[in-house]
Amino acid sequence: MALPGGLWQCAADRIPVARSVAKRTKHRDRPIPRDGVRPSHRPPSRGTLAKLPDTTVVQITGTDRDGDAVARPVAWERADGVPPMIMMHPEKQGTPALAPGERVLVRLKPMGPGRYEGRTLRRIGETPGRILGVFKRGRTENRIVPTDRRSKAEWIVPDGQDAGAEADEIVLAEPVAQHLHLGLKPARVLERLGKLGDARSISLIAIHTHDIPQTFPDAAVDEAKRARGVRLGSRTDLRDVPLITIDGADARDFDDAVFAEPDPDHAGAFRLIVAIADVAHYVKPGSALDHAAGIRGNSVYFPDRVVPMLPEALSNGWCSLRPNEDRGCLFVEMRIDRGGRKTGHRFGRGLMRSAARLTYEEVQAAQDAGDDRGLPLPHLYAAFRSLLAARLERGTLDLDLPERQVVLDGQGHVASVSPRPRLDSHRLIEEFMVLANVAAAEELERLHLPCMYRIHAPPSDEKLDALRGFLSTLGISLPPGNQLHPRDFDRVLRRYAGTPESQLISEVMLRSQSQAAYSPDNIGHFGLALPRYAHFTSPIRRYADLLVHRALIKGLRLGRDGLTDDQAAALPEIGERITETERRAQTAEREAIDRYLTAFMAAHVGGRFAARISGVTRFGLFVTVTETGASGIVPFATLPDDYWQFDEREQTLTGRRTQKVYRLAQEVEVLLSEANPVTGGMVFHVLEDAVAARGPAASANRPGPGKWPRGKRPPRR
Repeated sequence: MALPGGLWQCAADRIPVARSVAKRTKHRDRPIPRDGVRPSHRPPSRGTLAKLPDTTVVQITGTDRDGDAVARPVAWERADGVPPMIMMHPEKQGTPALAPGERVLVRLKPMGPGRYEGRTLRRIGETPGRILGVFKRGRTENRIVPTDRRSKAEWIVPDGQDAGAEADEIVLAEPVAQHLHLGLKPARVLERLGKLGDARSISLIAIHTHDIPQTFPDAAVDEAKRARGVRLGSRTDLRDVPLITIDGADARDFDDAVFAEPDPDHAGAFRLIVAIADVAHYVKPGSALDHAAGIRGNSVYFPDRVVPMLPEALSNGWCSLRPNEDRGCLFVEMRIDRGGRKTGHRFGRGLMRSAARLTYEEVQAAQDAGDDRGLPLPHLYAAFRSLLAARLERGTLDLDLPERQVVLDGQGHVASVSPRPRLDSHRLIEEFMVLANVAAAEELERLHLPCMYRIHAPPSDEKLDALRGFLSTLGISLPPGNQLHPRDFDRVLRRYAGTPESQLISEVMLRSQSQAAYSPDNIGHFGLALPRYAHFTSPIRRYADLLVHRALIKGLRLGRDGLTDDQAAALPEIGERITETERRAQTAEREAIDRYLTAFMAAHVGGRFAARISGVTRFGLFVTVTETGASGIVPFATLPDDYWQFDEREQTLTGRRTQKVYRLAQEVEVLLSEANPVTGGMVFHVLEDAVAARGPAASANRPGPGKWPRGKRPPRR
């Protein structure tokens, strides 16, 4: 289902792709026993702990949110298991940044299970395999300005190598031999992607930068075109059940529908049905469609387009639960008690007919007005309240992550940027989907079949130590690591809700979390406080869900298109691949939003904005504009002349002479000095009068448990 934000399923599963104080880790654990008790959060699984030599050759695969390069060993076979994650130490000042595709000889320093820090010893191949940039035509020579903000050098385009590119077109190019251009880097234009500033250009940059497939093989398209509606046959007939779809106003694919009614046999209990488009009926194992979907891993969402996992004939056609049209589905019927606890479930393959296609806003407005619209909306909300009570009792990590919605006009330019609303109707669908996902994982365990779990590890020891150190400055303590539960984090968030510390604590806690992943090895989902969890509800846009559908079809003998033995054996490798494609999609979506915001802000260079500090580093600050969510850097050189001390634990920069303090989440006023839509980069200056009024005063007068006399600090632990 196309929830706002594209790939997230619920608040606690939107594990952040954000600037982190400590580098991320791929963390695995032993499977959780059926009683749900986790024996340990520390031990690893296949391949991730293989020790690497002190020096080795790595290939740069991308960057993290800080812009630091991420790499993996060149000499790593798939059979070795999950490759260790290598976080590259920032290059020396004045040295060109490492670009994806480069090979580097590095010295490695272990940082934890399956993680290393790499320091560059020698660059082996400094020339990337391809260049994405803006073509600039000059009087004597033509150039390509890279779209990657880390690439400082421009490329020369020799005569006859421009493929007819026009000025300010985005082009894809490749390096050529240097021949006449001694000391310069010549390149040949391979493909013209469109004019810079055109409606499609910004998302195209993200798509080509991250090698996101846009076109489907002819065989896959032909299979999709041959698709037809399903017949009832042995399916359960759900066409008389008033199932409804609830999605965003701009959604075109509707792959889940919901229904609720009171359980007549138990007071306060409910019978729920979640019906999901039967993608497995159309995408057979080993088919061209299956191969194409497996490579993509997921759909990718941009403000101006969607790059779908499946061809439009399926994603917007036969696999979309359009109102008043018969559609095949996999469904789960669940029963919950008055406390929202699931008391039973049953899976089946059905034929349904959606009673209505509603938006989140329509559903919420109807609920607020007491208008059921002739649909089971009151029962849906009553069941939601029970499920929400169970969630609160379970204790989940419910970070209130601010999201911005970029709205484009007809020409593809940013018309507005506004906070994305989070209504009870959103949360209602989330709770129904979470319950269905839990039921899917439990059913596959009952059937003793392999399952592609959605896993989320607890914070790593390193990140947890950093978080504890920060919270100790506020007088806050957390239980020991092996006793830590999401409710411990939530308790802190609730305690400080509405206080000046609230935003700061949320920011630091956000950075302490690990990333969710897909794996057949279950370690549970820490954020949701669930011992077993699998994605079942969005097979149109996530390959993991399709695998879960196939496993259920096989285990429950619902057809001959279930999970094959070969695919079951390959689940570890598939899990690694679709985790990577999901993170690729998240990065591409984030970069596209950054560029759209930069294009929007470019008209306001020289303007003053209210902002907050969203990152504190040794080389400067990151700030986020309050109104639009646009983010950029405050270079170290623009700060007042002083000796600045960086405190990683407290996330502060403190001037030794002036005693000025820049603190994470601190409110500041900034001036926008640069905005480059090509790279998506913005440069801000902090206005000193605003810092004097807001910064030190706010930090020196903290209320509550974190208050200390001026000049004093709690002892370090």
